[in-house]
Amino acid sequence: MSPAALSLVSSSPAAPSKPGQASPVALPEPLQTALAQGSVTRRSLFSDAGFQDVAEEWSPPVGVTPVQAGLARRALENLRREVLAPAPPERLLARVLALLSHFPMKGLAAEVEQMVALDWAEDLGEFPIWAVDQAARTWRRTRKWRPSIAEMRDLCRDACREERRLAERLQLLAATHADASPVRPALLRRMP
Repeated sequence: MSPAALSLVSSSPAAPSKPGQASPVALPEPLQTALAQGSVTRRSLFSDAGFQDVAEEWSPPVGVTPVQAGLARRALENLRREVLAPAPPERLLARVLALLSHFPMKGLAAEVEQMVALDWAEDLGEFPIWAVDQAARTWRRTRKWRPSIAEMRDLCRDACREERRLAERLQLLAATHADASPVRPALLRRMP
């Protein structure tokens, strides 16, 4: 896993940026070691239409210590709280309305347009605001037409793919010793 994917960050709520642009919280060395020693199994996914994707399954290494499991639990909590937290509804709705205003639909009543935006906010609500911002930015810069919700969901999933992958791996590490005691916050240090 890349060093960038092995860092957690805290981002300013006012700055619509992807994690990594603010002060990173480095993962402790024992946790980095456990993540690096895990094994990855990949398999191709096919449908009637042919090749679809590659599925990846990560397994924790043998011999994960209670300390590593506790560190993983703490890092996972931080990742979920600071990086992968769902977008605040008001901010998400503002982002959706701004995006849709770039691609107005003619003849649509204002009330219907607002209901459409609420549908979008509901369907994108699971994603962090930085991922929605990145997806909207990508769409505005690369497409001519109004996006569908499914297209925006795909872009949001792509935007936070590495962070979600790290969260899954941390969860698997933490589960190896579910009874491990919490780790002291001092073990997760802020980088200058």
